Amino acid sequence: MTNLDRLKMEIKGIDYSDDELTVYLLENGLNSANIYDPQNKINYKNILKTALAILESVANNPQLMKTYKTDDITIMQFSENLQNRIDALQKKIRQISVDDTIENSGGTFTYLFTK
Repeated sequence: MTNLDRLKMEIKGIDYSDDELTVYLLENGLNSANIYDPQNKINYKNILKTALAILESVANNPQLMKTYKTDDITIMQFSENLQNRIDALQKKIRQISVDDTIENSGGTFTYLFTK
């Protein structure tokens, strides 16, 4: 599975061309043709950052924020659901630790003053 395939899994239902998705991946330090490594936290975090950028682009499109009504079905909460997904992705990205030493020690310590 490539980085592009993994990104498509993350953003199912959002239609962008492969060229557009490749640009988003490049902006987040990923090559679309490279093999996705699920063990690499940096790679995973960058996939999530790319998905976040795509969702933010969708949120910036005012045509998608309208209320639609088809027969008896009304879709009113698209923007709320989109914002909730953006917030959840931001939280998930913040919680991913990319440094194993921080993860094992519980934090970092810095001396501000010395004798």
